[in-house]
Amino acid sequence: MKTMTTNRTMTVLLTALMLSGAMTACKSKKNVAEVPKNPDGEVDVIIPCSGPEFFTNDKVFRANSLGESMDQATAKKKAMSNARADLAAAINTQVKAVIDNYVNSREMNNREEVGERYESLAREVVDQRLSGTRTICEQVKRVTSSGNYKAYVAIELSAQDLLSAYNQRLSSDERLRIDYDYEKFKETFDKEMEKMGNR
Repeated sequence: MKTMTTNRTMTVLLTALMLSGAMTACKSKKNVAEVPKNPDGEVDVIIPCSGPEFFTNDKVFRANSLGESMDQATAKKKAMSNARADLAAAINTQVKAVIDNYVNSREMNNREEVGERYESLAREVVDQRLSGTRTICEQVKRVTSSGNYKAYVAIELSAQDLLSAYNQRLSSDERLRIDYDYEKFKETFDKEMEKMGNR
């Protein structure tokens, strides 16, 4: 009788052990299946100061870039210059959309001339405001094979600061002040920035 009880106990223990081993094996297979494998010849590239947290959203314009040089300071200058150029291009594109939508929504004579005047002032504002950019990421690496330096930067500019600068500039222009409506311009600007944040 004791042998039969011992055998049952052993059987139950062995069954429990096999079930727990099977469950662990299933979990391991599941975790392995979740990790995608790169196709042959492809390697993941991780670029410093880039990724979703460095994208433009409805609050800030952002840009990132890199610069390479034998000199560390020159690499940083190149990276910053490239990032500023990218930021200016993105802002100019966005502001052109704002101005087009704003001008088209208003009852203005000679829309084309007014639109060109707005764009001209907008470019002046962008050129002035780029000095107010803030560096949000900066990393410098040394390339061991060449001895060169690579600098990675990400910069941002507040959308509201930019809007305030536009308001100040547009309000002071004698030709535009007659038809300029800040609240309507701000509403158009905010809508365009919201679209940027949803991309």
